[in-house]
Amino acid sequence: MKFSKFFFSAVLVLSFSISAFAQKNYLKDAEYAFNNLEYYSAIELYKKAYTKEKDKAIKSEMVFKIAECYRHVNDLKQAETWYQKAIKAKYADPVVVLMLADMMKENEKYAEAQAQYNAYKALKPEDRKGEDGSKSCELAQKWRDNPTRYVVSNEAQLNTKYSDFSPTYIDKKYTDLYFTSSRIGADGADIDGVTGESFSDIYESKRDKKGKWSSPIPIGKTVNSAANEGSVSVNHKFNTLFFTRCPNERKKNLGCEIFHTEKKGTDWAEATIIKVTADSFSVGHPSLNEDESRLYFSSDMPGGLGGHDIWYVEYNKKEKKWLETPINLGAPINTPDEEMFPYIHEDGSIYFASNGHLGMGGLDIFHAEKSGTNFTNVTNMKFPLNSSADDFGIMFEGGKERGFFCSNRANGKGMDDIYSFNLPPLVFAIQGKVKDVDTQQPIANATVKMIGSDGSSVEVKTDNSGFYKFAENGAERYIHANTSYTLAVSADKYLNSDKGKATTVGVEESKTFELNFTLQGIKKPIELPNIFYDLAKWDLRPESMVSLDKLVSTLNDNPNITISIGSHTDSRSDDKYNQELSQKRAQSVVDYLISKEIDGDRLQAVGYGESRPKVTEAEIKKMKTTEEQEAAHQMNRRTDFSVLRTDFVPKKTAPAPTEAPAEGGK
Repeated sequence: MKFSKFFFSAVLVLSFSISAFAQKNYLKDAEYAFNNLEYYSAIELYKKAYTKEKDKAIKSEMVFKIAECYRHVNDLKQAETWYQKAIKAKYADPVVVLMLADMMKENEKYAEAQAQYNAYKALKPEDRKGEDGSKSCELAQKWRDNPTRYVVSNEAQLNTKYSDFSPTYIDKKYTDLYFTSSRIGADGADIDGVTGESFSDIYESKRDKKGKWSSPIPIGKTVNSAANEGSVSVNHKFNTLFFTRCPNERKKNLGCEIFHTEKKGTDWAEATIIKVTADSFSVGHPSLNEDESRLYFSSDMPGGLGGHDIWYVEYNKKEKKWLETPINLGAPINTPDEEMFPYIHEDGSIYFASNGHLGMGGLDIFHAEKSGTNFTNVTNMKFPLNSSADDFGIMFEGGKERGFFCSNRANGKGMDDIYSFNLPPLVFAIQGKVKDVDTQQPIANATVKMIGSDGSSVEVKTDNSGFYKFAENGAERYIHANTSYTLAVSADKYLNSDKGKATTVGVEESKTFELNFTLQGIKKPIELPNIFYDLAKWDLRPESMVSLDKLVSTLNDNPNITISIGSHTDSRSDDKYNQELSQKRAQSVVDYLISKEIDGDRLQAVGYGESRPKVTEAEIKKMKTTEEQEAAHQMNRRTDFSVLRTDFVPKKTAPAPTEAPAEGGK
């Protein structure tokens, strides 16, 4: 993890013990560069010192520090190689196993990394990093295999082979962008020993109507200097700028600082510092909240949970100044490791980068919801916003689900690149076919009506194959997220169907719902299944109610039809008896329907007795077994209905008579 890119501090610390054994200036110079975070310079110095050194313990420590240097300058493949060399050289501290695991994870070798985390856990069971690292490998592979819907693209027009990061819009139209870059041409002419690149400056690029970015140019010298500048934040009026500046004076105990400046015409006034901590600690990555009452930032100042934490200072409106008492956000945002690059969304939630929460590799981007004066529910943004590399510096285009973030992931254009992201809307459709229930032939020109829980209503017609579809129609989207839909089908000379249902509530992926329908034609009698009576009885048995309740639904769905209820018997009694029994049974069905508030004018009871058998008496006599004969008699004992008319209009109910007022009343 090359934190030098995120905080360009030049902090002097005591040299490691091996410098006492140095026989050549290479080692002394390497130690000096390493302790001053000039990792790029230290690599070659250590390599030269290694060839001169004979002490194995000192050599193993040099190998480990070379690996550390490669990690800090983000050459992760070389870092992995040198950590392996340090283990072979019997470097004593178990941390080398942990660092090797970290590099393997950042190089997307999740299975190998998990093995190393488990090895470290065995060496240092009290350190949670072994267990957390092993879990993070499992999660990383899971997230890669099941990516979120975010679409990520490298902004090639903005990026170079150097480091380009921390973009921020500075206009309300979202066409003007500031970002940090160490490309050639920055105001600082020297090479930074920390990164091996130019000192970084803030650049500006504008996007035209076709979406093309202009060639980035450095902003004014009132902001850019010979030092490193970066990580910009701007207020909602776009007239106050906050940014990080990291002085680079040698032999001075300096840390990064936050500066701010006001708009002066078309330029920025001279920047002034916002003092929140002592010079020996780094402060950076400013982010202003929506009402401008708090300025969030990252710092390694004392009083935090460890590493760099996210803090904030409050603005005193009466005195018109930022208070000098920073407040640590604490858990669950901060951890004993690194939390950086806070971004306060306009909805009040926070996005930040961390390697202390379970993640995919180096720094991952996390989101936390606003909860009172703090934040809760820390959530990893997962792949593809996160990767096995460092992912950080996210920002949004207002309240829209699109914006930019930064990453040094593989196949980029440079060290750190700017990436755009957007969350495409969920796309839903409902489709299917409408067929004749008896023939299974498609029904053309049937009407499919869809009503949504959001109050929407729309109809489509089936084509010649019986197919219908509700989907996008130009700019109109018929099926919306978090909405439930009811579909009903109707066609000429068919009964309206039972309703179909579909819902997008809780559905997190685009989906096409398949709803097929069959319609019952009205040209012939329609049998009602499972209408049962006791022997010689006409009272409906309880199990008959299920079938009749479906008939009630059919009549309610088709309010303009009238029907004839037909009841049939077998031939095992005389004609007169069977005729009377079937009439009573048909009437029992009509009575039940009327009890369910079906208009009696729509109903007719007809008993057919044994006059219309499905299986004739002659056919039954030919059957060999009693079971076959009984089944045939059962087929003849049936109830069906036929559609008589399709133009029924209920009679108007006469208004109740009004009572005449009593004589002398008012």
